[in-house]
Amino acid sequence: MNEALRADLLAMVEQDNRVRAELVSTGELFDGYNARMAEVHKQNARKLDRIVEAFGWPGISLVGNEGAEAAWLVLQHAIANPELQRKCLPLLKAAAKIEEIPSFQYACLEDRICFYEGRAQRYGTQFDWDESGMLSAHPLQDTERVDDFRKSVGLGPLSEKTEEIRQRAAAEGNEPPRDFQKRQKEMDAWARSVGWR
Repeated sequence: MNEALRADLLAMVEQDNRVRAELVSTGELFDGYNARMAEVHKQNARKLDRIVEAFGWPGISLVGNEGAEAAWLVLQHAIANPELQRKCLPLLKAAAKIEEIPSFQYACLEDRICFYEGRAQRYGTQFDWDESGMLSAHPLQDTERVDDFRKSVGLGPLSEKTEEIRQRAAAEGNEPPRDFQKRQKEMDAWARSVGWR
């Protein structure tokens, strides 16, 4: 195992979590994509890209379970870097096939890419505020089979995840946008500005 690489990945996630917690405590996290959070994500994405170029996807045999999960979290948060997320999707799929990562990590990345590209997701891992002011799963490719898809990658039922997401949002003070249409336009403009659409 590459201990130095593992430590680097864990440090990236620790910084991400620290800044996120600070922004939650001040109420700043949920008002658009906060500039401090965006900068952490941007720096971490650059570091992860260099790691992937040097080592391939850092799976369990290279950086252990915690290191592999940290790499995945950094990638999930690299939302302003569509090129990196798209490049890593087949790497995660291959890593999941040989059990270098849990399958749900590939599924979450696939859904996240669909979310930012404005397409329906398969596994129901991405949530956002809907027009009625509820946190709900982003539109699904197949609502009848979503729990089967989720089960195939080790995820529980969508109804349970929805309840968990809503409870966490309430605990953190994350509230629906005051102007849903304005927020949708702002999100679309941002997605276009970074190359998602």
